[in-house]
Amino acid sequence: MHSFEVRTADGQCICAREFAHAGATRVVVIAPAMGVKQDYYLPFAQWLADQGFAAITFDYRGLGESAPRRLRGFRASIDDWALRDLPAVVDAAAARHPGLAMSYVGHSLGGQIFGLVPNRDRFDTVLTVASGSGYTPLTAARLRRTSWLLWRVIAPAAIALAGYFPGRTLRVVGDLPAGVMRQWRRWCMHPDYVGSEGPAVREQYARVRTPITALMFPDDEFMTEPGVRRLHSLYAGAPVRFELMQPQALGLAHIGHFGFFREKMRASLWPRTLEWLALAPPHPAH
Repeated sequence: MHSFEVRTADGQCICAREFAHAGATRVVVIAPAMGVKQDYYLPFAQWLADQGFAAITFDYRGLGESAPRRLRGFRASIDDWALRDLPAVVDAAAARHPGLAMSYVGHSLGGQIFGLVPNRDRFDTVLTVASGSGYTPLTAARLRRTSWLLWRVIAPAAIALAGYFPGRTLRVVGDLPAGVMRQWRRWCMHPDYVGSEGPAVREQYARVRTPITALMFPDDEFMTEPGVRRLHSLYAGAPVRFELMQPQALGLAHIGHFGFFREKMRASLWPRTLEWLALAPPHPAH
């Protein structure tokens, strides 16, 4: 593993890591979920490197190693993550491995915002993991029961008091810049989710042509199959293949929203990544 820094067009420093052996044949950029630090993806990134690829992880501005000493008053939005942080990381990954093909793995939010990324055409394959619409009526029942209170009361009050969203204290998502939480709140309260940003954004998503494989999990604590399909309907011009991963069929008790990237999935799920990113022949049918 090698740590490096990426400077965005607006001057922010993004902390990233590279996992690769000499002679890597492809670059895989891993875009994190909301509030999830790049540390979480370390085992999966190292596994990708062991398969002969270069894997790049990073922290969005305001999170993990890319966070300021004080989050109060720090200005950042999801747009900053998608339009500035991700493009800078993608360009840096390409520069570090010139001429290599590139794949994108987006976990939850990471898959939701792929259509916003200006240089997304660098990728020839995309894998989204547990990426669905966060619109409250389309989320899992457990989440729907608490979302109204979170979006209507807790989030606005907490941001007003703290100057950021103190999710770590509240045990919700994690600490987030105020602007990120406000934009996410707006999306989650709108039927079109990220499409609520307007016709220009919806058209941007519709222009994506990169093949996408979308992984869904029936025991996902947050996303539902209808929500995943609704989110991917924004990618109207891209070939999208949906894969519903049944834990029992894989000999697993649980996968959920975060399980795919855990070390215990090394034998059961991670090898399928090579198929989903079109790097190996399809897995034999059971």
